[in-house]
Amino acid sequence: MDQELLMKQIVEQVMSAMNKGAAPAAPAAGGKMTAANYPLAEKEADKIKTPTGKPFSSLSYEKVLSGELTSDDMRIAPETLEYQAQVAESVNREAFAGNLRRAAELIAVPDERLLEIYNALRPYRSTKQELIDIANELDGKYGAKTAAGLVREAAEVYEKRDRLKKF
Repeated sequence: MDQELLMKQIVEQVMSAMNKGAAPAAPAAGGKMTAANYPLAEKEADKIKTPTGKPFSSLSYEKVLSGELTSDDMRIAPETLEYQAQVAESVNREAFAGNLRRAAELIAVPDERLLEIYNALRPYRSTKQELIDIANELDGKYGAKTAAGLVREAAEVYEKRDRLKKF
């Protein structure tokens, strides 16, 4: 089977699976997204934009192949993750909503740096000061306050559990 055809079928299957489910609910007050707005790709496509400002409805497999869209166009925007978090909250999935909001914070952090931070957070990989420095970077450079708080908490827990890098 042709690779392009296979890729197109996989994308279509994923999109189809994403569009199933979610029972309707009454819209929340204040214009927040709820389960009634889900799936966002169908019901709120006009509100979803890429980080480069392109409307969700302008994305297509053909435009990717032609080079009209880049990988930056195919990334999720922080606003879309916030919409998803609101939907999660509307069905009492507060923990998932929190995860989506933390992900939105981390969009500003370059992928390579995120991988470095991930590795630094593994037990015995960093000193307490290195973890505090990462937290300060997340907070100060990227405005990722919640993620910074989690790294600070990890530094404290690793210290208590003797999981910091040994010299």
